Amino acid sequence: MLYYLFNYLDKTYDLPGTGLFEFITFRASLAVILSLFIATVYGKKIIDFLRKKQIGESVRDLGLEGQNEKAGTPTMGGIIIILATLVPVLLFAKLENIYVILLIVTTLWMGVIGFIDDYIKKFKNDKEGLPGKFKVIGQIGLGLFVGITMYVHPDIVVQRTIENPDAQTEVITQQSETSFYVKDKAMLTTIPFVKENEFDYSELLSWMGGNYKSYVWIIFIPIVIFIITAVSNGANLTDGIDGLAAGTSAIIAATLALFAWVSGNFIFSDYLNIMFIPNTGEMTIFITAFVGALIGFLWYNTYPAQVFMGDTGSLTIGGIIAVIAIAVRKELLIPILCGIFLMENLSVVLQVSWFKYTRKKFGEGRRIFRMSPLHHHYQIKGFHESKIVTRFWIVGIFLAIITIVTLKIR
Repeated sequence: MLYYLFNYLDKTYDLPGTGLFEFITFRASLAVILSLFIATVYGKKIIDFLRKKQIGESVRDLGLEGQNEKAGTPTMGGIIIILATLVPVLLFAKLENIYVILLIVTTLWMGVIGFIDDYIKKFKNDKEGLPGKFKVIGQIGLGLFVGITMYVHPDIVVQRTIENPDAQTEVITQQSETSFYVKDKAMLTTIPFVKENEFDYSELLSWMGGNYKSYVWIIFIPIVIFIITAVSNGANLTDGIDGLAAGTSAIIAATLALFAWVSGNFIFSDYLNIMFIPNTGEMTIFITAFVGALIGFLWYNTYPAQVFMGDTGSLTIGGIIAVIAIAVRKELLIPILCGIFLMENLSVVLQVSWFKYTRKKFGEGRRIFRMSPLHHHYQIKGFHESKIVTRFWIVGIFLAIITIVTLKIR
């Protein structure tokens, strides 16, 4: 909203300083400062409110050290992250930008699913919360919305050089007699560590012949649904000890902010020889607000935690990260960038699968890990949770660096 106000003042009265709001970097800086302020200052008030309403965590006895001390700690703290993210976005972002709209919808959509789950746990005294099938239905619904929007919306395009485009392709400039710089609606993604790293999902349907590219949605939309479901569940599983999910997510989001900014900037995308995606630069305002909210939330969530984010926070975090990665066409980098989420997910899948297999074959279930998700395995081994969190953060930073390196190493 302030963007539109200062834009009006700049164009109408040419007041000094009002033109600064045209710069993404300036608005992104304001967004991260404001989100940090909201999360740290007003976060305390929200925690006090949650404590007053006795919205405390119910802890299952898993035999972990220090576990019982966490009982009664306020939960549903994801509200802090959501508010601290959305307020700066509403103030500083271009709200007509389709990518910003997608991220706002994602935040509210996943936030509502997580809130309902936490509400059932705390106010209906049902420790299981929202049944898993309803969570999955909600994730699939968001995936359908994001996938269909990206497929049909006219502003979601990439710009690239194409040899002899057809008459329906919007030509921007002519590079040579046969080569043109065009806006392309193709559902492209980026393959890491490959020189010619752009891949069109429609190529998976080339065996159909004829107008196979018009059926790319058959491939693209299920991929979007799978990514959103996997990443949001990964973030949910990671939220098991103080500061782990929020800190890891802040590292991931900061990396995605860089990708969004360079992908939406023609000069930098041309220099780095990466896909130029118009309008994605505006996502930087949302992502920096998101990073500020996560870091501000960490003020109260690091060991010993004064508040837990609950599913309200963890499902929202995963959904946002997934949609950003898809929007900047870097979803194939998720196994690297979100490696912590992947390890947590895999540890559960492997543990459950191996237990069922060995129980069927040998009559008793056997385990790969002492406990899953993976962070509990290290707790059982005797590591203090603050040490586990710090080391997971270090691994997350290492994975983020590898992800950034893919911009040039191919």
